[in-house]
Amino acid sequence: MKHIAWMLLVLVALIALPLESRAGALLIDPDPVAVPAGLGAETISKDIKRALIGRGWVVAKEEAGRIDATLNLRSHVARVAIAYDSEKVSLSYVSSENLDYSEKKGKRTIHKNYLSWVGNVMTDISKNLQLSAL
Repeated sequence: MKHIAWMLLVLVALIALPLESRAGALLIDPDPVAVPAGLGAETISKDIKRALIGRGWVVAKEEAGRIDATLNLRSHVARVAIAYDSEKVSLSYVSSENLDYSEKKGKRTIHKNYLSWVGNVMTDISKNLQLSAL
């Protein structure tokens, strides 16, 4: 009897594992990037756009202190807003298509690759800002 119960437990775990991996990753906007002292708005904007374009993002809209960008990969679309000032650059999720976005009980989830995409952009923004400050 114990053997059957153990096998049933293993079977349930094997079935639940793929369901969990499809649920997506917790969507938390990345931490802001600090802007080195002395950089002007034009330089900050240019460094952000350089990072976006270098990673395949398209600048969809630009205004003072904010850049909206879109990433199109095959059938996947991600849209973000990047706010900036003389102290920090912040990225926030706006919308997506075919990235399994959902919000339940205040928790947002999305395809795990989205987190890598925005993490890479934020890393590149930080590098660009540091280089401009030299």
